[in-house]
Amino acid sequence: MDPVLSADLDRLPELLQAARDFAVQEVSGLDSRPVARLGKTPAPDPLPDGGAGAEGALARFADRWAPGFSGSAGPRYLGFVTGGATPASLTGDWLTSAYDQNVSGAAGSFASALEHETLGWLRELFGLGEEHHGAFVSGATVSNTVGLAVAREWLGERRGVSVTDDGVGALGPVDVLSGSPHSSVTKALSVLGLGRGSLRRVPVLPGNREAVDVERLDAALGALDGRPAVVVANAGTVNTVDFDDLRAVAALRERHDFWLHVDAAFGGFAALSPEYSSLVAGLDEADSVCVDLHKWLNVPYDAAVQFTRRQDLQVRVFHNASPYLGLPGGDPDFLHLTPENSRRLRALPAWFSLAAYGREGHREIVERNVALARRLGERIARAPGLRLLAPVRLNVVCFTLADDPTERRVQALADAVAASGEAFVTPTCYDGTHGLRAAFSNWRTSEADTDRVFAAVERHCAEPRL
Repeated sequence: MDPVLSADLDRLPELLQAARDFAVQEVSGLDSRPVARLGKTPAPDPLPDGGAGAEGALARFADRWAPGFSGSAGPRYLGFVTGGATPASLTGDWLTSAYDQNVSGAAGSFASALEHETLGWLRELFGLGEEHHGAFVSGATVSNTVGLAVAREWLGERRGVSVTDDGVGALGPVDVLSGSPHSSVTKALSVLGLGRGSLRRVPVLPGNREAVDVERLDAALGALDGRPAVVVANAGTVNTVDFDDLRAVAALRERHDFWLHVDAAFGGFAALSPEYSSLVAGLDEADSVCVDLHKWLNVPYDAAVQFTRRQDLQVRVFHNASPYLGLPGGDPDFLHLTPENSRRLRALPAWFSLAAYGREGHREIVERNVALARRLGERIARAPGLRLLAPVRLNVVCFTLADDPTERRVQALADAVAASGEAFVTPTCYDGTHGLRAAFSNWRTSEADTDRVFAAVERHCAEPRL
């Protein structure tokens, strides 16, 4: 054994304690450190010939790289849709690395059984029935890809061909209909060989909405003359957190033949609150569902889940036919359900957080985040230099400059807020107007944090250079 590696093994408790102390320092300082880092990054160093050991590597990281990491796990990072890591999920994540379980199969470990238990808890949390079977994946993009891969196989079943055996070319033209699809959907269509051009955008409701017009969707499906299709419904759009009427969309299957995939990456968490659960009424009627966990469940990256009613088709797509792995049976191993064979035990951080805080603890996070989004929205609506681009429907505030909201000026505002170190928001374009998004999904965010975010935005929107 390499002498440096051997020495690290002998001192493993001390090394883990040093890492623990450093991590505590970093996490404890999230409230005070700059939310974003915009400085010049260090130039890459050459690979060292001789190692410095774990202690030397930690010192080198702390000196060279750690100062440039963002405060994305903190309370005022409102870009994209970014959660943090609850104390319990962080604990579970550390143990995930310590145990280093490969959850490809169930042999020789309780790890797969724990993952099944966690999936059952999540299924219950989102109001899905036992007909839905799930698996952990890396994020919403892969979750959408898996769901649409199963939909692709369903199309083959309906047309009397086997996509898994004969390829996507056997399908012929494919129609994928959606009102406001996330960009990961078109990426998935490209990866799956269906093509970005197979997506047909259906008009949305009038009046500053992103939800699909169900009557127009009905007409679009009717124009297919009975040809089976895929419908991607949205439970929480990125810009304004608008929700398709899932029950009304699902009811169209009484007249039309289509697979219903629901992208509920973060909007699915509305199910946790009695006040907002009506937004996802009908989610259980979907054929496949995408939910991202490193968003509103506040577990570390990377973690998401996918659910489907047709696990038999999922196995047909993803099964790994190898003598040493065995063929999938009635309870297939996870390697037969997703693109990955080997992967880490992503379920453990989620299990820890759900076990630690339960339904009520996570409901409180969701409801507090929504209340804070509305607080920010109300202040922006009253600010002379700002205006809302859409109502605050759940946890995202979409807003812009009151005057001359060009792409350059809006980006300059985003850059100025980030450079202040007070907050981080991301630019967007909604209904032809450039704007900014503030997405609340972090368990730490408070009223005081929200007020600091508003103060930073208001202060910099008045700068002459914008």
